[in-house]
Amino acid sequence: MFGFGGRVPQITAQQVEERLRGNNPPYILDVRTIGEFRGGHIPGAQLIPLGELARRVNEIPKDREIVTVCRSGSRSAMAAKQLQKAGYEVQNLAGGMMQWTGRTVR
Repeated sequence: MFGFGGRVPQITAQQVEERLRGNNPPYILDVRTIGEFRGGHIPGAQLIPLGELARRVNEIPKDREIVTVCRSGSRSAMAAKQLQKAGYEVQNLAGGMMQWTGRTVR
């Protein structure tokens, strides 16, 4: 999937935080598992696990910028690719929730 098409635009945690405070905040799409989501998520994020994305894509608004997020940025990059192909304006949160929370890989 990564070899097809262009690269997914990346956005930093700081940029996401700034945009969430703005007048036109992005739609935060969390593609982790429900257990991961329950362990903590970006305020206002909507959960659609990556495995459910194809059948639930109609739940995602087309009139807003989309930011995809997962634990590290890998699954969310795959989700962003799928959404790009479906015509969405989408960016991937670089470093995922580890970047958002300031955690590092252990």
